[in-house]
Amino acid sequence: MLDREGPVPLFKQVAALVRDQIERGELTAGDPVPSEAALEKHYEIARTTARRVARELREMGLVHTVQGEGTFVGRPGTPRSAKQMPLYQKIAGEVAQRIQLGEISPNKAIPGEKVMMRQYSVAKVTVRQAVAHLREQGWVFTVPYRGTYVTGPEKWPIN
Repeated sequence: MLDREGPVPLFKQVAALVRDQIERGELTAGDPVPSEAALEKHYEIARTTARRVARELREMGLVHTVQGEGTFVGRPGTPRSAKQMPLYQKIAGEVAQRIQLGEISPNKAIPGEKVMMRQYSVAKVTVRQAVAHLREQGWVFTVPYRGTYVTGPEKWPIN
């Protein structure tokens, strides 16, 4: 699919593939563009190459990036798809569900940043937003230089 030996840089080739998805209507205004981590994994490219894909698509005027949430089809201000929940909220929701199901007990550590980055194929900032969201809701507390732990059930949000 990609010509790794040819004269066209990989980031331009991948950007052209994403542009084609947009032009064919597979990705529509407000839809998320695959994350850097997803592009990296799918096309077997470096993270810096994936980052340049998003920049190339922005320069073409096809997408815009919302810090910490992702890159979306359309110009800045384009309403995002209603079905699209920010990725950090999805991750936080999954961790909260594991806590509720007893998979992660009170006073036990939740998975670390690197584990979650690999598990969800996301950047460190996204994992940190997910953990901050869990903290704000009362699911976890963080001990500096030690980790993030599950709070007691009395602190959990009421459903």
